[in-house]
Amino acid sequence: MFLDILGFLVAGLIIGALARLLKPGKQGLSLVMTLLLGVAGTLIGGFLASLIGTGDIFELNVLGFILAVIAAVLLLGVAEGMYSSNAKKKNLT
Repeated sequence: MFLDILGFLVAGLIIGALARLLKPGKQGLSLVMTLLLGVAGTLIGGFLASLIGTGDIFELNVLGFILAVIAAVLLLGVAEGMYSSNAKKKNLT
């Protein structure tokens, strides 16, 4: 059980780092936020891959990995948008 969770966190960190590499521009996100985005992307990618029928949600396969990276890139864009809009609001006040 512990090794499954550890493997899931490592996969999330790798996917989050890949998402940051693929997304152009500078992201002002911490390592913890990268990990959280990667884990969320991993969950979404695994879920979508399991819906298609390529395996279990927690099973690492090529399609799930690709979908997880795409989901993490999209989540990174959302996080950047939220971060920049919050920064603008702070500068206006």
